[in-house]
Amino acid sequence: MAFELKYRKDITQLQKEASEDTELKRTLGPWQLVALGIGAIIGAGLFSLTGIAAADHAGPAVTISFIIAAVGCAFAGLCYAEFASMIPIAGSAYTYSYATLGEMFAWVIGWDLVLEYAVGASTVAISWSAYLVKFLEYFQIHLPSWMIASPWQMIKLESGMEVTGFINLPAMFIVFAMSTLLIIGIQESARANAVIVFLKIAVVIIFIGLGFMFVNSDNLVPFIPENTGSFGHFGWSGIFKAAGVVFFAFIGFDAVSTAAQEAKNPQRDMPIGILGSLAVCTVLYVLFSYVMVGMVPYTAFKGAAAPVAVAIAATPFTWLKPAINLAIIAGYSSVILVMLLGQSRVFYTMSKDGLIPKIFSDTHPRFKTPWKSNILFAIMVSLFAGLMPIALVGEMTSVGTLFAFMMVCIAVWILRRKEPGRERPFKTPWVPFVPIAGIISCGVLLMALFLDQTHGREHMLRFGAWLVIGGIIYFTYSIKHSKIRAQQGQN
Repeated sequence: MAFELKYRKDITQLQKEASEDTELKRTLGPWQLVALGIGAIIGAGLFSLTGIAAADHAGPAVTISFIIAAVGCAFAGLCYAEFASMIPIAGSAYTYSYATLGEMFAWVIGWDLVLEYAVGASTVAISWSAYLVKFLEYFQIHLPSWMIASPWQMIKLESGMEVTGFINLPAMFIVFAMSTLLIIGIQESARANAVIVFLKIAVVIIFIGLGFMFVNSDNLVPFIPENTGSFGHFGWSGIFKAAGVVFFAFIGFDAVSTAAQEAKNPQRDMPIGILGSLAVCTVLYVLFSYVMVGMVPYTAFKGAAAPVAVAIAATPFTWLKPAINLAIIAGYSSVILVMLLGQSRVFYTMSKDGLIPKIFSDTHPRFKTPWKSNILFAIMVSLFAGLMPIALVGEMTSVGTLFAFMMVCIAVWILRRKEPGRERPFKTPWVPFVPIAGIISCGVLLMALFLDQTHGREHMLRFGAWLVIGGIIYFTYSIKHSKIRAQQGQN
């Protein structure tokens, strides 16, 4: 079979399919979409990876890292908003690439998104487990060390001894619980998420308000610690490395775009959901990170999977510790929920296109959800969460996210040149400046991750290996079963 790059989806046909497809229920309004975004954005990136980024890379300047990451996200978010309003399909960046760059690039992005959401949900599940363990300790309930961490995750016991675990069972449990909720239905999932998001925002605001009273200016000096001589370890290189790490915290708006096929009025509501959730969370992130590194020295977060608990320990509000801890646990649950939602919807769309087996686009006869995809990812993500360390999966997620964002920015630029007259309910401003700026900012952060002397080579190898596996599947299965190729009589 001759390999060609010309196979692209027709946008007009995609829009028609989106309006006629009744397999997924259209039940989400604009504020539910904003809540979905906030539910995914405020999570491990804020409550856990902030501590890792400050202790290992940026020090107090982690606040600058959040601003840099937010700027890159804003460029990408504007590009996502244009596509999500114009092509309201569940496939997100995968579908956008299919319509602009062709099938092969769409496959690469879809395969990348599968990895992104899998390790993203795993990161949050690991952190969820750490906060659950901390919460239970308030009531003198101590889970055995072997069941609360992976074999490569170091944990500190009350005695001060550091040990590794065997498997992270609480992390695996929450993945299965959220997957079950998704199978039951999107409306039920959205309602549960809305309640959790309200609680989560309240917790963040309370932490910022009370924490400001305990900010010690000595903890903020030097604001940018001197570089140790290695790329990514403090100094400005550390700030950019930390920005690449915490970029993971902003992938919620990406997950919002995967719910486009379940939005009531996607042309109007998708930009609101994407940009609204991004704006709210950026302000909260900058304030939260500043307060956290101001309350205790950034070195205190070294190796801490639950850094917020470390910061709260510096205050006299002992009554607040278990309450905030419980709210964080609930908040993490919504992040996992939205990550698993995005993952299953991308797989659903890829299956509808014939690139992966049809079984993954089968919807439940009663619940109208892609339940078989949910089951597959419940198993896959739980294994990641149960057996991998948090720092590794967090940075792997950032790699996949940055790559997807760059491709969406490229796709917007290309489509504007090819079809400038096409109707766009929401138009990305200042094209081509915005997509080019998105490509450059995301590319810089991606290179910061790859150039890290500790894990950079590992990230490149793992990401490359994942793409090689995807390439094998594409050339041995997907090309032969591609619906668009079949329609053009090329199979």
